[in-house]
Parts: sequence; C-alpha cells; structure tokens
Amino acid sequence: MVRSAAPEPVGDCDRFILRERGQREVFCGLTSIVWLHRKIQDAFFLVVGSRTCAHLVQSAAGVMIFAEPRFATAILDDRDLSGMADCHDEIDRVVGELLARRQDIRTLFLVGSCPSEVIKIDLANAAQRLSAMHEGRVRVLHYSGSGIETTFTEGEDACLQTLVAQQGRAVQTVSAEPELLVLGALPDVVEDQFARLFQAMGIERFRFFPGRSGASGTVIGPQSRVLAAQPFLGGTVRACEGLGAQVIEAPFPFGVEGSTAWFHAAGQAFGIDPAQIDATLARPQARASEAVSRVAQTLEGRAITFLPDSQLEIPLARFLNRECGMHLHEVGVPFLDRRLLAPELALLPGSVRLAEGQDVEAQLDRVRHDQPELVVCGMGLANPLEAEGFRTKWSIELVFTPVHGFDQAADLAELFARPLRRAELLRGMP
Repeated sequence: MVRSAAPEPVGDCDRFILRERGQREVFCGLTSIVWLHRKIQDAFFLVVGSRTCAHLVQSAAGVMIFAEPRFATAILDDRDLSGMADCHDEIDRVVGELLARRQDIRTLFLVGSCPSEVIKIDLANAAQRLSAMHEGRVRVLHYSGSGIETTFTEGEDACLQTLVAQQGRAVQTVSAEPELLVLGALPDVVEDQFARLFQAMGIERFRFFPGRSGASGTVIGPQSRVLAAQPFLGGTVRACEGLGAQVIEAPFPFGVEGSTAWFHAAGQAFGIDPAQIDATLARPQARASEAVSRVAQTLEGRAITFLPDSQLEIPLARFLNRECGMHLHEVGVPFLDRRLLAPELALLPGSVRLAEGQDVEAQLDRVRHDQPELVVCGMGLANPLEAEGFRTKWSIELVFTPVHGFDQAADLAELFARPLRRAELLRGMP
C-alpha cells in the first residue's frame, strides 16, 4: 500500500468496537441501482425478483410510469416459485425483448435478489449463456443485490467487483506508466471537479471507475494506483489488488480536511511536490473553509448519534466532529473494514462509542439514554424517533446527494444543520 501523510490523529484505530448481532433495519443492495444506472449511461440493470423488489427500486428512484429508466424487474411469480415454469427460459425471453427494444444497451446486469437467491436461480450461468447468445451486441454480467445479509451500499461494491473481474478475464495490453484509478460512482459534477484538480496538480493519467460508459474498457493491473472515494468498496479494492494494483491509503474526501488529505495522498503516490499540491488546493480550500464555518455555527456543540445504515458513518462523523464542532455520542456502521477505514478511525476522538452491526432495540435504548440532538438513521427508524421528540436525518439522503470534495463541503454540513434549524423554527411557532 502507498501510505499518505494524514492529518494529526487524535484517537486509536485499534480501539474497542461494540459488535452487535440482532434485529437489523436497512435497505437492500437493490437500492444502489438508483445511482448506478445514472452513472453508467450505456448499462441496464435487470432485477430478477418479486413485485416488492420492483416497487422498492421504483420508489427509491422516484421514476414516473411514463419514464424510460435503465432498470427493470423480471418478476418472479407463483409459477416460478413453485417450479412450474423454467426461470431460465423466462429470463432469456425477457432479455431478448429488452434488447430488441433498447438498442442503446451495451452492458446488461442481471441483479440477484432475495427471492432469486432463495430459490437458487443460477444467474452466473444465465449471464454466461446470454453473453454467448448476444455476443457482439451486449455483454451480460451478474451480481447480487440481495438484502438478506447486506446493506444497500454493498450493492455498488458487488457491481464493481463484477466489473473488475471482467477486466481480469479480458486479454489486455497493460501500460507500464502509472495511472490513478478513483473507485466509486461519483456524481458527474464531482467527477469533473476532481478531474480539474488532478490535472492542475500534475497527474496526467487518471480514470474514474465506474466510468460513464460500462464499455469504456478500463484496464486494471500493476500500473494502477487505486484510490477509493467511497468507504464501502472494500471488496472492490481487494479485487483490484488481486490484479496487481497498488492501493493508496487516505481519509475519504468529505469536508475540507478529508478532501485535502485525499488529494495529497494521490499526489504523493505520483511523486508530486507537496508545495505544488498545496498551491493547487489553496483556493478551493479557502472557499470551502469559509462556507463550512458559516454552517458550523448551527452545528457547533450539538450532539449527534449515527445508527448503522449507509457505511458512510465514520468519515461523516470525523467531518462533523473536527470541522463543525459536533459532539459524537455513538457512531454505528453495518460492518467495519478496519483496513480501509484505518486513516479515518485514527481521527475520531477516543471518547466516541463505536458499534459494528445492529441490534435495533439495544441501539434505540442507548439513543434514549444519550439524548443526542440529532440522530442519523435509516428511513424506517426516523419517524418513530421523531415521534419520541428526536430530530433525525435520513442516511440514504447522504448517498443520493453530491457531498464529496471541497465545493460540496458546505452542502454536506447543511444537510445536518437543516433539521436542527427546522426544529428551532417549529418551537418558535405559536
């Protein structure tokens, strides 16, 4: 691994973690299709699942019935579940009709769900068969979006691992010249901002993965220097290492401090003079610091608890504590990748309670005891907590909203300040 010069640590990355294994309340990995289908613009995501799966993705996307999205659901009905129909024949038929209608599709993902996994539909075999049937027209890949054991952001990790594996199977010419590979589906506006800063720093060879085209042909190998932009891509990082890529360790680009450390890590991996990096980042740093400081006036001194949901909890907690002055009661994550998050864990205060996994009732009891002024949680817990008088923030909103980098730092802080301001306004109403 390429290690970066990180901000001064205040905590211990080997600290005690409270591990809980009980009732869980999370979205499933199918939800990740909502941002992946917007990012990979020539791809289509076909969920093999139930009507419940279809309603979930449709509701999460907010797509009207007359829209033409790049996702759909092949519905498993009673005949499929009882074994009266051949699911593979049905999948072949649906895919054939889809490709005949949508000539723009170049990559087709078959996405597994809880129902398809329970009845053990072999989507790997289906993808291989369909790729052969439609060779030259479309490549067909598969991954699991099932929520049986995973949370919703793991859907992206599973999707990107499939794309990395596809790179590994392809016969490719690998350049000896190092290339930066930024992992994570970023909004186009953030990707463009990052690209401008990389170029200004002097990094000439860089790619974003996934790209805006699923057929872009990103080559991953010993020349790749992998820098994760999302903290939930541990599987993808390890898959890249399996192809010989080197991993750059850094805090994640949330807030001014995290973004600065992230860009410095990229520059250091390519031998860029730190003074040149500082000069490149000076103006966006100054703008972001001033904007964040204004929002931080609402957040400073307030207490917050993160319940496990998105896997963004640890870097967001670091940002709110160190740049906005918030007090951290508890930071919970669905699962903790200590290796990927080591630079972030070292920046958390030693007083914070860290929890991995979920036991809903036990965590709610701790919320009632701690009495935080803001609780970041899944949508299923927000309304009950609001009814008890707590202010909440939906964690899924932090995934759907552009929050990475300098230009979005104040917007990120504002997402947490807004519910607190709303509560103050409501209290002042007659």
